[in-house]
Amino acid sequence: MNWKISHFVFLILALSVNCRERPDAVQKEAILKGKHLIAHDNPMLSSENPGIVIVDFRKAEEYERAHIPGSIQLYRNHFQDAAMPYPGMRLDRDKTAESLGKAGISEKHTILVYDDKGSPDASRFWWLMKLYNFEQVYLLDGGLALWEKMGRKTSRDVPEITPTVFHFPDKPDQPMVIEKEELLKYLSSDVPGIILLDARSADEYRGKVLKSGALRAGRIPGSVHIDWAESIDYSGTHTFKPREELEKIYSKLGAGKEDTIVVYCHSGVRSSHTTFVLTQLLDYKYVLNYDGSWVEWSYDDLLPIETDSIALLKK
Repeated sequence: MNWKISHFVFLILALSVNCRERPDAVQKEAILKGKHLIAHDNPMLSSENPGIVIVDFRKAEEYERAHIPGSIQLYRNHFQDAAMPYPGMRLDRDKTAESLGKAGISEKHTILVYDDKGSPDASRFWWLMKLYNFEQVYLLDGGLALWEKMGRKTSRDVPEITPTVFHFPDKPDQPMVIEKEELLKYLSSDVPGIILLDARSADEYRGKVLKSGALRAGRIPGSVHIDWAESIDYSGTHTFKPREELEKIYSKLGAGKEDTIVVYCHSGVRSSHTTFVLTQLLDYKYVLNYDGSWVEWSYDDLLPIETDSIALLKK
């Protein structure tokens, strides 16, 4: 049955609690559209259960104009390592936990996250949380864009936050990331080992556009190009396309479900979105997000690049 119209129910057992910052768990029926994906009419979004946190993963000024009632604001800057010479690199596990605790989130919460661009930023948050073994995080399909189109109420009220402590599970990170050094080993090997997927725009892939933060234009040699935005109804509902359409789009990879796929973009955001699609909606088993992506790759003049364009447009 089509995953867009099929539903299944999971129950999260809990004790009742009176304070948001120390919930024991969530006791709520949740209807999922896919793994870690919920619809705009999911009952958790209108719940006052203190074990549920709704995260608006957009810039503060956008949040202040309008957001889903009860949501708190977080964004990329809360989870980026400012000590790196290039922008966008993830925070480590401990600092990520610290940022979550400051936002009043503990590991006992269930997190619902959204943006208004078709879920690339929300996917980045999902990927980081899942990388560090936190499972109770779900994307809102269509985000705020669909929420407003459906006539749902928005708010400008900011919830009161009580800082707490967040603990990730004490176990190794999930195999969902690849670093530059490991990627170089794959590329220099004579044994075919990976399929490399560039999730940026066609102009970035061809080397026609150089976005801010990168030093060179082009792509990593051998990359297959599939724009992340092909996977959503970008000009309409901002929801993910049906599974059969997604299967057709990503058939261009020529990959089996057991093959290793490395995804990159400009700074690891759009590639997180593609990682979500491949693993959560299409059941690919081995997908690695190159966190440094093109920004990191372009900083090293010794690393090889390919380009199709002589003319260059900086953005």
